[in-house]
This record gives sequence, C-alpha cells and structure tokens, in this order.
Amino acid sequence: MARRHDPERRERIIEAALRVVADRGIAGLSHRTVAAEADVPLGSTTYHFASLDELLVAALRRCNERFARTLRESARLADPEADLADELTRLLGEWFGGERRATELEYELYLAALRRPALRPVAAEWTDEAGALIARRTDPATARALVALLDGISLQVMLTGGGFDAAYTREMLARIAAGGAGPG
Repeated sequence: MARRHDPERRERIIEAALRVVADRGIAGLSHRTVAAEADVPLGSTTYHFASLDELLVAALRRCNERFARTLRESARLADPEADLADELTRLLGEWFGGERRATELEYELYLAALRRPALRPVAAEWTDEAGALIARRTDPATARALVALLDGISLQVMLTGGGFDAAYTREMLARIAAGGAGPG
C-alpha cells in the first residue's frame, strides 16, 4: 500500500526509469511505464518530472555517477607514482567485468543526447568530470583525449560485441599519456 508521505518516491521513479530503459529501450519509456514499474500513481511521475526529458536527465545523471565514483575512489589514479595508462586500463577492465547491461544502459542514455538536446549538458558533465579527475595526473588536453579514447573503446566493445582488449587499451592510453609517442 502506497504511503502518502513518501520521501524516497523520486528516487524510486528514477530507478524505475532505468529499469524500463534497460528492458525496453528509450522508445519504451513513458510516464505510464515508469509509474507501473515504480508502483506509484501516474501523477507521481509527472509531479516529480514534468517531461520525459527531465526524467532522462535524472536517469543519465544517476548512471554518470557510477563511473565518476569509480574514478574518484581510485587511489592509484590520484597517485603520481602509479602508471596512468595501467590504472585507466584496470578501471575500464573492471567496468567491463561488471554487469554489461548496466554499461549498455549508461551508453544508451549517453547517446540519446544526439536526439535529445536536454541531455547534452549532462553528457558533457560526465566528460568534464572524468577529464578533471584524469587531469590531476596530466594536462587538461591530454586528459580529454584519454576520456575520448575510453569512450571510443567502450563503444567499440559494446557495438561489436567483442571482448575488452586490455593490452591494446593500455598501449593506446600510454601513447596518448606520453604525448603520442609510441612504437612505430
């Protein structure tokens, strides 16, 4: 039975939206499908999120936080003595070693920004935060290039159904981190 005072309802709606997108894709997302998944009245979803874009923004922010937290909590990423390419490769490997569905969901929401301008600032927030965290170890331009490579490798792995190639990833990250120098 639903409670009248429900301070966690907004959070449950966001989590329900993530499950709906994971199961049905963004095309399957509606206030009605989310309300049913969250087991809340339809009016609750529209009360907390006036538009689907607002709901997608909240869902993408929730997904973004997952990898950003991983970067923030990495002691080796912050350690100037640790090899940057090794640590980024390790982190990406852990990312792909987890539940693939969660990674695919995150990228589905991230790429939805192509057609939904409201999501673009949130997609940029992730890139900016990841870049800032990596820039603690290198210059900002190199950090952005490393983030772009991490994104590119992630997309290739997910879109081709291939496996994560840690050796290749480490070599390419090392080349960028070293300013493009690397074996012929």
